[in-house]
Amino acid sequence: MNIKSITSKKNPLIKELSLLNKSASLRYEKGVYIAEGARLVSDAALSGIEIEMLFFTKTAENKYFSYINQVLNKAKEVYIIEDFIAETLSATKNSQGVFALCKIKENKKGIEGKTVILENIQDPTNMGTVLRTAEALGINTIILSGECCDIYSPKVLRASMGAVFRANIQYLKTPTEVKTALIKEKYSIYGSVPLNTAEKITAIEFNNKSAVAIGNEGDGLSEEFKNICDSLITIPMLGRAESLNAAAAASIIMWEMTR
Repeated sequence: MNIKSITSKKNPLIKELSLLNKSASLRYEKGVYIAEGARLVSDAALSGIEIEMLFFTKTAENKYFSYINQVLNKAKEVYIIEDFIAETLSATKNSQGVFALCKIKENKKGIEGKTVILENIQDPTNMGTVLRTAEALGINTIILSGECCDIYSPKVLRASMGAVFRANIQYLKTPTEVKTALIKEKYSIYGSVPLNTAEKITAIEFNNKSAVAIGNEGDGLSEEFKNICDSLITIPMLGRAESLNAAAAASIIMWEMTR
């Protein structure tokens, strides 16, 4: 295997990688994103993600060789980089010195099984946590609607712990598009709201044709989205808190959907 070396931060490839970490539009224009960290990079390769390039430092090679070795034969190009370059590329305070340029996979699946809809979720940590929990609880499909944060951003990738690589994620921009797609598949659509007048989630019998929508961290579901729902549901709360954050609410909802 031909392993190349990069020793300068001014290398054009390093400059492009730095831009990819910061720009969602560039990631989608190029069709690639960066996974960082030994375990995450290994997980990407083992999950069938195409690895365009693998980068690691000599320090990382000694410390994380078992993970790196799982990727070496799957990467189209391999580079050893200096520690100071790893620090430049890293989106974390303490870089492990392992990076992969991954190809955005084409999702050929449709909407299937129990489904969660995320509308205008902006916080990357919330997004990643929801994806990780969805995988753990066996939620089949995630629909992203409105203006959600990019699932290939460094923070989402880290928070999802690799769930992004395997999730069945569908993009449906507007509530109308969501309703049209779900009605076609004979789904019931539930909207999660912090209202005492809504039906308690514990009273709902969710089947495999159930889809539950969770709204923006600050504003909740839009009025337009509420209007397409067959029913509005709520998580009963006994304390003084008026609502939960999106990730916490999603976790409870998904648990109720699958129990």
